[in-house]
Amino acid sequence: MKLREQLLGKARRIVVKLGTGLLTDAQNQLARSQITQLVGQLSAARHDGREVLVVSSGAIAAGMSALGLATRPKELAQLQACAAVGQCRLMAIYDDAFASSGVHVAQVLLTHDDLRNRARHLNARRTLDTLLRRGVVPIINENDTVSVDEIKFGDNDRLSALTAALVDADLLVVLSHVEGLYKIWGDAKDQRKLQVIPVVEGITPDIEAMAGGTDRLTSVGGMRSKIEAARIVTRAGIPMVIASGEHLNVLADVLAGKEIGTIFLPGAKKLAGRKRWIAFFQRTAGALRVDGGARDALCTGGKSLLAKGVVGAEGDFSVGDAVSVQDASGVEFARGLTKVASNELKTAAGVVVHRDDLVIL
Repeated sequence: MKLREQLLGKARRIVVKLGTGLLTDAQNQLARSQITQLVGQLSAARHDGREVLVVSSGAIAAGMSALGLATRPKELAQLQACAAVGQCRLMAIYDDAFASSGVHVAQVLLTHDDLRNRARHLNARRTLDTLLRRGVVPIINENDTVSVDEIKFGDNDRLSALTAALVDADLLVVLSHVEGLYKIWGDAKDQRKLQVIPVVEGITPDIEAMAGGTDRLTSVGGMRSKIEAARIVTRAGIPMVIASGEHLNVLADVLAGKEIGTIFLPGAKKLAGRKRWIAFFQRTAGALRVDGGARDALCTGGKSLLAKGVVGAEGDFSVGDAVSVQDASGVEFARGLTKVASNELKTAAGVVVHRDDLVIL
């Protein structure tokens, strides 16, 4: 059995991210015919017995169109106004399109703060699990109407990765207007000379160098944010595929294991739910730099971080805060919840981050 067939054919719970560029036309308005054909594919997957979650962009673009704005606003209040107007329009289209296939949908709006708090994190997961058990397709988006920088995910590529980690998905599929991760050669402006990388085994500096931003008026992110999403889900043990949603039956082709788009292979072992919460859903309040011996003890020995291994610290953090654990040169290799506040670190002895509260990235 081919690798793709083995990894993707048995995927039962899938998260599908639909980008703004895929859902809008040349006039930056919602493309109803495109949304309808994508919903047809999603409904087919649902009727095939798969649990489907959709992370959908497009609310701000829909609001921009309704408010007569040609370019994406820069002011937060303007963006939030667009989201408020556009989200209900977007959901109305989804509701009608899915209803024609006999599938119910639910709107789920999240902020980063909803998933950073452990109790709310678990509640969100239970809610999504309940919807999936009842055959409902959750349509998930960031709650842009109220989100500010401190509680934003950043973009929907990241939100889709966190959603996949939250619900312990079997697969994340990111659909946009690009064919996959391009290995650029020759004249990059000549589309015939853009070569898609079929398989990525790990997020290396070379892979990161291939990522670019986006030049679409209604979009954020681009390939760079998709690489960051891949970093999250593959570490969580979940495969990810980037493919063009403009191809008919793209989702069925991906799930059939066909050589389409770019697949990012998962890590060897899935992280447990709490470890994922520590690694991906926290914003670090500071950083701990450790010596080589401590790094080896953490990475290969499965040990706790002791105070004697800490050679430096940054930030103002309290007991229970998430901290970045870095080597002596400042490269992050782990994250954890600290048992020692920053103002007590110099006099601390014993465990600073317990191994149960530590994740090697």
